[in-house]
Amino acid sequence: MSEASARIGPNAVTRLAEALRAARGEPIATAVFGRAGLAHRLAVPPQRMVPEDEVRALHAALRATLPPADAATIAADAGRRTADYLLAHRIPRVMRILLPRLPERLAARILLAAIGRHAWTFAGSGRFAVQWGRPIRFAIADNPMARGQAADRPACDYCAATFQGLFRALVHPATAVTETACEAMGSPSCLFEIRWPGRSGPADGRRPDRGSPSAA
Repeated sequence: MSEASARIGPNAVTRLAEALRAARGEPIATAVFGRAGLAHRLAVPPQRMVPEDEVRALHAALRATLPPADAATIAADAGRRTADYLLAHRIPRVMRILLPRLPERLAARILLAAIGRHAWTFAGSGRFAVQWGRPIRFAIADNPMARGQAADRPACDYCAATFQGLFRALVHPATAVTETACEAMGSPSCLFEIRWPGRSGPADGRRPDRGSPSAA
């Protein structure tokens, strides 16, 4: 998929608008969207896929407008909101019921396979790949969220928080997703690690029932 034709799901725009308004109010949201040339997207939130360049420009404008720590916090909140939306509207009910009952690595394999089939909806013209091991890693090469950016810390807080929200709901509630390398820092791809606490419970590796005392 070429950069010119690539499109990304509207959550990367609409949830960032929500997070900006919640954290800093309408004036800052207007400033960020205006800086990206996307004031019309703030006024009328998109309902369909949007051009990749719009998402890239919007998240770059966020980092250019606010101090790094504030931008990271707001991007992560937008990612959590995106995960909540996907869980409510895009993840099939059978997966929401089944995956939390499976051994964690099996649930992770199923979830990441499903994410990989739909990677174009968040990676656009970038390339998504999973690296199996301990920990599990995934990479987004030519990531629109980092493309053309320069930073001294990993810049893809939105992506990390979206994945973390999905994994906490569907794989393990204490999952942590951390970006360990970023194209904005000069790395060849944005690399993320997925970790959760060691296994506990029955010998077959299945987690205890969420309602049992041992699951607390």
